Amino acid sequence: MLEFTDKGIFCPQANVYIDPWRPVKSAIITHGHSDHARKGNRKYLCHLDTIPILKLRLGEEIAVQGLAFGQEISINGVKISLHPAGHIIGSAQVRLEYKGEIWVVSGDYKLMSDGLSVPFEPVTCHHFITESTFGLPIYKFPTAAEIYESINQWWRQNAAEGYNSIVVAYALGKSQSILHNLDQSIGEIYLHGAVANVNNAFNKNGFDFPGTWVNPEMDSKSIKGSMIITPSSALGTPWISKFKPSRIAICSGWMQLRGARRRSGVDRGFVLSDHCDWEQLNDAVLGTAAENIYVTHGYQNTFAKWLTEKYHLNAVEIKTQFEPVTGDLD
Repeated sequence: MLEFTDKGIFCPQANVYIDPWRPVKSAIITHGHSDHARKGNRKYLCHLDTIPILKLRLGEEIAVQGLAFGQEISINGVKISLHPAGHIIGSAQVRLEYKGEIWVVSGDYKLMSDGLSVPFEPVTCHHFITESTFGLPIYKFPTAAEIYESINQWWRQNAAEGYNSIVVAYALGKSQSILHNLDQSIGEIYLHGAVANVNNAFNKNGFDFPGTWVNPEMDSKSIKGSMIITPSSALGTPWISKFKPSRIAICSGWMQLRGARRRSGVDRGFVLSDHCDWEQLNDAVLGTAAENIYVTHGYQNTFAKWLTEKYHLNAVEIKTQFEPVTGDLD
């Protein structure tokens, strides 16, 4: 039912693409990260909570339709519905059914709850398309609750010692889950403009995140013992130097590797990812009961070979143009 083309994952019967990387007439978007949601499509279909993000990033004028999780539409006989992926707010798996054959395109996903995104929901299918960003056995993540507590402890200690705490994370997704889990009693929270803009977009759908935008007129000398949330683009810029004395941390699954934090040149690395670790990937694939698995971006060769040899599934490696927005922050 689905084909892998030079424009993206394509359903000929419905004449629709999922997360296309070239402009098409009709696109179903799994979530708002820029490697999955690109400009130039004539029509967009996504989860309701992704609409304000697409308009923020692609333009208010885009033609976009929103669906709730589990809501079904039919296009030329193909039943299409969206189901929680747990990756970020509004992230969705796409279920397509035609003449009894069921495919699921998972997009990016995680099984571990962040306390904010709707948790991943396994969807029974015949064909399952999965990412493999951390598709190696060495990746075994702590629980998100443990990491959030560690971040709060780190912030508390820094504040007691007279330092500001700067956390580097994706402006879309990870920043909101961190903000949702911060202990606001420790101190004030400030936001890079990119994070504040995303928060404002989500606020249109009823979300409410803490934090004050750091505008150019703000006296940064008055910010003491605070938490600052910023994307990686601010690292090494005059903007981030305003908050000295400070300590800087990166939140990323790659922080599990000892050398990753050292190479990044920051004070602390927290192993916090919006993707699955090795065990989660295995659980997700088995949870679908699918016999045909298509492994995309990440360690696709290793993971596909493992699924074939360990579980006797028909797993194949698929090359796509889905790539991390910033490779060190997944």
